[in-house]
Amino acid sequence: MEREDGYAPLSAYGMLGDCRAGALVAADGSVDWLAAPQLTHPPVCAALLDPDAGGHISLAPTAEHTTSQRYLPDTMVLETTFHCADSVVRVTDALNRSATGPLPWTELARRVEVTGDPVRLQWAVRPGHRLGTTRPWVDEHGGGIVLHAGPVLLGVVADEMGEPRVEHGPTGAALTGELTAHAGARGLLAVLAVDSEPLPFPSAADIDARIDETAELWRRWTGRIDVDGPRAGAVRRSALALKALTIAPSDGQAAALTTSLPEHIGGERNFDYRFGWVRDASFAIDAQSRLGLTEEVHGSVSWLLRAVRGTAPEVRSMYTIDGEPASAEMSSLEELPGYRGSVPVHVGNSAAEQLQLGAYGDLVDAAWRFADRRGVLDPESASMLAQIIDEVCDRWQSKDAGLWELGDREHYTSSKIGCWVALDRGVRLAEAGQLPAAHVDRWRTEREAVHAWTDEHCWSVTKGSYTFHAGTDKLDAAVLLAARTGFLAGDDPRLAGTVDAVRAELGAGGPLLYRYTGMAEQEGAFVACSCWMVEALAILGRREEAGALLDELLEHTGDTGLLTEQVDAGTGGLLGNVPQGLSHLAVIGAALAVAEGED
Repeated sequence: MEREDGYAPLSAYGMLGDCRAGALVAADGSVDWLAAPQLTHPPVCAALLDPDAGGHISLAPTAEHTTSQRYLPDTMVLETTFHCADSVVRVTDALNRSATGPLPWTELARRVEVTGDPVRLQWAVRPGHRLGTTRPWVDEHGGGIVLHAGPVLLGVVADEMGEPRVEHGPTGAALTGELTAHAGARGLLAVLAVDSEPLPFPSAADIDARIDETAELWRRWTGRIDVDGPRAGAVRRSALALKALTIAPSDGQAAALTTSLPEHIGGERNFDYRFGWVRDASFAIDAQSRLGLTEEVHGSVSWLLRAVRGTAPEVRSMYTIDGEPASAEMSSLEELPGYRGSVPVHVGNSAAEQLQLGAYGDLVDAAWRFADRRGVLDPESASMLAQIIDEVCDRWQSKDAGLWELGDREHYTSSKIGCWVALDRGVRLAEAGQLPAAHVDRWRTEREAVHAWTDEHCWSVTKGSYTFHAGTDKLDAAVLLAARTGFLAGDDPRLAGTVDAVRAELGAGGPLLYRYTGMAEQEGAFVACSCWMVEALAILGRREEAGALLDELLEHTGDTGLLTEQVDAGTGGLLGNVPQGLSHLAVIGAALAVAEGED
């Protein structure tokens, strides 16, 4: 793996997670992102956005080497192997967990094992400025050396890793070490983090033992997933990444671990995805249900209904991970260099208060999928959902920002499909006795009106396809969701026409698609759109074609199987925040759709 001006390619990262904190480990052994004790906190390591001062935790041989990286099967425990001339160094990384879930503190554990000739190793724990909010300093106690990064305390446990040295440099304090490791040697480098709490110093033996316990806990969790077939590995890896993005105790799922990784290198489309989207929660509930993850389904639907209750009958597109309304305030950190010069770095997301009518459909669809799998809605949630569906009746003719959170309000086709879904699922829930049925006749009438309006105003005879929005012949890959939602049946020729038109106009080579007309020069191809195309092809009965495209798409995941938001159609490089929850949710949906067709 080679860095460019200090930046690693996004495909070179593996994620660690304990369902609270999150880390990214590059294939050269550097932890370039560590958000602890919670994923949404300012990261104590952010070399991903600022290689010089953002902070990292490095560990690698000093001699020339090549590297490989993999997850231990069915876990979120990462193994990085350094191949030197006459020796091999294996580093096993985990964000340790306890038998009951996340530890009360964050525990990043790095086990080092050597075979072959002796090899010289160097390591450093160099916290950063936490996105420009602090300057690290060091404090030596009888219990150990403590690094301070604002309110976050970092304790370092170094066992058989040489004598730690305190360094003071232009970016603040750090702890470093160097040693010659021999065959059969086993060392441990661990970093413990708390925020405004007392800092524990467990023994090295206890920390090391928790690495194996953590791997076993992940294997036991993955063993609950009900999936088989040729793409079962990709489904399990996606499910693991999504579980790691789901934060205890709220059960809110972050859209990504990071902020401000660009959709175009050097561009300004760099957004903060450390929030929970209603759309993603809806996809998650569907995926979890189909994989047999009953506990996760309950957690996701409870988070979603609890979050929406804070704004109902208005439905926001996104909420905080704790389930509170998200602020639309977005700060630009102009002083940070950003990933490969892509500025500004953002904290917050201005789309938080946009009107996105599709979110209404995502919400009610999630409730319906929960109820359809023998779930029972509580009376308060049922009453709230009925009010929200009434709101859809009143608002579906409004222009909005659309699924892509655009500044120009239009009658976006995907939003109309979302409104139809809200009304359709509302009718089904009422017919099943899950919602108050006082207004169900109105919901049926408006459901037909939405479909008729969309057919009249959002269909292009010229393109033979549903369009981006009313009054244009431009296309949008999001309309492919008409297949999975049932807005169009699998034997409807309009679905086949839309799929073929979207592929012809928005295709970026192979399975790749741009989001909508005109985006080829502004960003990469959008991974989820490719998956929605695969799903639509499977529903159309073109299963062999769908499976081949999905397999080709999965080649972009790299060694660790993680996906970002987008793919550079020219280079094949990954773009956008990592790992991207929506991409992995879409992979699960596509893989299951193809598998159902193959059964």
